[in-house]
Amino acid sequence: MNLEGKLLGNRYEIIEKIGSGGMATVYKAKCLVLKRFVAVKVLRDEFTTDEEFIKRFNVEAQAVASLTHPNIVSVYDVGHEGNLYYIVMELVKGKTLKEIIVEDGALGWKWSVKIAMQIASALETAHRNNIIHRDIKPHNIIITEDGVAKVTDFGIAKAVSNSTITAFGTTIGSVHYFSPEHARGGFTDARSDLYSLGVVMYEMVTGRVPFDSDTPVSVALKHMQEEPIEPIKIKPDLPQCVNDIIMKAMRKDANERYQTATEMIKDLELALKHPEEKFVSAPNIGDFPTQKISLDYAEELQKQEKGKKPGKFDKIKKYFEEHPAVKVIAIIVACILVFSIAMGGTYLALSLGRAKEVQIPNLQGLTKEEAEQKAKESKLKIEVSEEKYHLEVPEGQIIEQDPKYQDNYKIKEGTTIKVVISKGQEIVEMPKVVGKTRDEATKMLKEVGLEVKVEEEFSDDVEKNYITKQEVAEGEKIAAGTTVTIYSSMGIEQVQVPDLSGKTESEAKSAISSAKLKWKSTDKTSDSSKPNGVVVNQSISNGSMVDKNTEITITVNEFDEIKNGTITVNVASLIGYNKQYNEDETEKSPENVQVILSFDGEEYESKTVKENDTSCQFSVSSSGSKTAKIQIKSNAGSTLKTKTFTFNSGENKAI
Repeated sequence: MNLEGKLLGNRYEIIEKIGSGGMATVYKAKCLVLKRFVAVKVLRDEFTTDEEFIKRFNVEAQAVASLTHPNIVSVYDVGHEGNLYYIVMELVKGKTLKEIIVEDGALGWKWSVKIAMQIASALETAHRNNIIHRDIKPHNIIITEDGVAKVTDFGIAKAVSNSTITAFGTTIGSVHYFSPEHARGGFTDARSDLYSLGVVMYEMVTGRVPFDSDTPVSVALKHMQEEPIEPIKIKPDLPQCVNDIIMKAMRKDANERYQTATEMIKDLELALKHPEEKFVSAPNIGDFPTQKISLDYAEELQKQEKGKKPGKFDKIKKYFEEHPAVKVIAIIVACILVFSIAMGGTYLALSLGRAKEVQIPNLQGLTKEEAEQKAKESKLKIEVSEEKYHLEVPEGQIIEQDPKYQDNYKIKEGTTIKVVISKGQEIVEMPKVVGKTRDEATKMLKEVGLEVKVEEEFSDDVEKNYITKQEVAEGEKIAAGTTVTIYSSMGIEQVQVPDLSGKTESEAKSAISSAKLKWKSTDKTSDSSKPNGVVVNQSISNGSMVDKNTEITITVNEFDEIKNGTITVNVASLIGYNKQYNEDETEKSPENVQVILSFDGEEYESKTVKENDTSCQFSVSSSGSKTAKIQIKSNAGSTLKTKTFTFNSGENKAI
């Protein structure tokens, strides 16, 4: 059933299928209430017909929803719609631990210990809340892109383990990770989870599970009866203490294991700090008591046989007494029958002439024809369930398969594997989004199947939150799923007005330009109480935030300073003095003349001197530049000479 596009609970919009397993199909969805992406696990149809299972499932899922821990995938909601029963969970980006082991093989012991500590921490919280996982395995552990371990499906296994429902010809649950008591169908508690964690650690550091066989029954019997090869014998560079932690977690007798996750975490921490030390008592291989297999089920069989053929059991009993070896075989068969009953009857079918199991092939990347040939070799069938576009997988190749490929995952001969075939890249036309709002543009691009990256930039012309430009031109053909970049306006850039006080006009203009502002004009003022030649006022206060290119007017203080100077007048030279003689040809005495200094038409100073004096000096205190005039008059008042010139303050001028 394809649920893409369906709305569950009037709240969760299904976007796409992201995985599937024996119990459920997982979809990516969007919560329309909280506006966030979530994972929705929808139970397979096989489970929805068992009322007892549904009841137990709801109880367990709701209990898990109360758990809050960084290493536990959060459960947000549980619901149903018609025959669809679903769990809403945290959407975690990453790979399962199983996928990582399949890709990389044996993992580094330090990394494995750190991951084990995170899993144990999750178990610690769950056990404290009386919740037992019952299905700890690499498939249920997601490693995020940041390297954080997230345990999923907490508590759900309890509902499954008490059900007789099977899927894909295998019993729900993973026998490779079962504790001995779980394999026997006995009581399981927190220590069962720690046994499974020990198996997970074993697989992480060695790249393989401790027990494997052709049938689940055989694997289960090995968990109950056999001792695993110590991981240090497979990986000699493994620290002894890490080896001992794994072996202690996997002891047959639950009383000899770690009793709590807290205990195990302490030893894992010590292993990281002191890998060379031996602080864990290693499992005493060979000292475990022989596993006793109860004959209760054999007695039950006796009763059944008595009802059919009286006396037959007595004959069998007598035969067993006479043939001890056969008795042992019969006990093992009885155990198999017991285990089959405990596991929902599946293993009984497996032990009584079931179809041969084969390793599921990896079909991803193959063409349909190649997949059919490969499946045929394993006596399997191929069915194309869907064809869809894909950005990376070429047309005609398989994108995904159901059941998914997993190492050491076997299915019955004759099983049909459903595959999704790539239609190649979907080509779409780039729409015009320039001038649209940011939200409008994003929606338009999503609707045509493109991913969007929004960059922000200032704009003098485009209003805030409107698109200024697009990297891919309008009308250009591109593959659906491609990420295109568009630019959203942040409006006009805001800049801070600098402090211009005390700067010269030139300095102020430079500071205005550097601040991305514009100089408008310069006003002048004359205030001798303030510094001369610098900015004393600005039209916009310093520190203000304004639009880029805003114009600023400055006021500069300018006044003339009073300075001392001199004007020296050569009187004789100016009036052309010549010696004069009396009638008797004797030299006459020179007459007095008047020298008058004026500035801008206003008399400044007058001096009387001899007409033959060569120097007449005026001391002048003035500011700026002025028009000066020298007049030389006779005693009679007639003007002998006039001289006009420019005089600058502080100047020493000779006339």
